[in-house]
Amino acid sequence: MSDEEWYYSLKDGRVVKAEEVRAVDRLGPYPDRETAARALEIARERTEANDRADREWGGGDKDDEDD
Repeated sequence: MSDEEWYYSLKDGRVVKAEEVRAVDRLGPYPDRETAARALEIARERTEANDRADREWGGGDKDDEDD
């Protein structure tokens, strides 16, 4: 296992090291290049899971759904 950290550049979609892009323009860190390349997919999955949890916690109010 490597101690390297990888990031996903929001500017151009590349997988980069921290020093290659400003913190505001990246997602991560991720443990490897492959995981960093899936950053948008991971973010989408986490957002969907949190949205489901919010609906369940709030009683599933349909007015709060963006579908």
